[in-house]
Amino acid sequence: MALHIVAEANRCLNCKKPRCQQGCPVHTPIPTVIQLFKENRLMDAGRMLFENNPMSAVCAIVCNHEKQCAGSCIRGIKETPVHFSSIEAYISDMYLDRMMIERPEKKTKKAAVIGCGPAGMTVAIKLAQAGYPVTVFEWKGKIGGLLQYGIPEFRLPKSFIDRYQTRMEEMGITIRTNTTIGSVLMIDELFRDGYASIFIGTGAEKPRTLGLQGESLGNVLFGLNYLANPKGHKLGDRVAIIGMGNAAMDVARTALRNGSRHVTLYARSKNVTASSSELSYAELDGADFVFGMQIEKITDEGPVFKKAIFNENDEIVGYEDEPVQVKADSTIISISQMPRRKLARTTDGLKMTERGLLEVDENYMTTRPGVFGAGDVVTGAKTVVHAVDGAKKAAEAMIRYMESEEA
Repeated sequence: MALHIVAEANRCLNCKKPRCQQGCPVHTPIPTVIQLFKENRLMDAGRMLFENNPMSAVCAIVCNHEKQCAGSCIRGIKETPVHFSSIEAYISDMYLDRMMIERPEKKTKKAAVIGCGPAGMTVAIKLAQAGYPVTVFEWKGKIGGLLQYGIPEFRLPKSFIDRYQTRMEEMGITIRTNTTIGSVLMIDELFRDGYASIFIGTGAEKPRTLGLQGESLGNVLFGLNYLANPKGHKLGDRVAIIGMGNAAMDVARTALRNGSRHVTLYARSKNVTASSSELSYAELDGADFVFGMQIEKITDEGPVFKKAIFNENDEIVGYEDEPVQVKADSTIISISQMPRRKLARTTDGLKMTERGLLEVDENYMTTRPGVFGAGDVVTGAKTVVHAVDGAKKAAEAMIRYMESEEA
């Protein structure tokens, strides 16, 4: 493994204008990290990665590299791009357990973080590194958000999140699980108890529905709910999945690993929103794909579709009259997700957009002074690295806000 990583690092051209770095949403200094690695300065490389992206160890595994660093690599124009993700994974995995935790002098102001997914974890780490006492409130029993409950174990081992929790606690971050803000406790009560600023990173964990007949049937599930506890559901041999995004691929691969023999994903058009690598993995695992199927309703026997009619440009120009009943023991709807609205509904002055997203300004402050937000709750469902990018900027804005308050 290590020899493969060294060989991959040696393929880097150390470009003066690194397209790979520009292609990364958090602009990871890829050539510099690779050079440090080649000089056997592993800890320096790990520190650089962690400072730039606290979720580096996770992003190295789950990022859509083909559309980011690898997809921007100049070598990829005529040959195979440098797979920096392999190098990043090796360095970050090693660094996560060996990093030295330094606690700066404590500031007088303290901050609260609501939600402990990638955005909340990033903000908590950045604020703790700046010396602010931080308390994280997580409504579920474990931290991680979609890292814990939405990405299968075979893609991201849960041990990564446990290791992150250990590091966060060593930084002095207090983690309070099984605590819902906006229900028993309110944001007003956090301000009452002395928190100078509050971050909302509650993600997008509410499955998006089809709004069609049959979604409440006993053999119908939503993708996120299934991924949160796959062992708790008996899907049967035949599974129909509505959607072809990355989450749908995770659902298909998980179902196949849990005993289902025939798993088919259905899409309305001929486009696949999942990355080509995730599509390839699902296909390799035995999933089937059917295109041009417009879902009409779901029955006890399975989903009912109308078959699309395409023109020579693969554009839908109509549908066949006769509906198609697909036989399936279970139907799983996996067509993206959206934020929950409860916190906004229970907090005076906190507004959401027409799309149901948390409204923030250019400094990531919400319509409630002192309350900030980033990640999927602000942008809608995106990747981990996009959540990190917004969270870093929100943490910087929170620090400026608290410093101005102290002044």
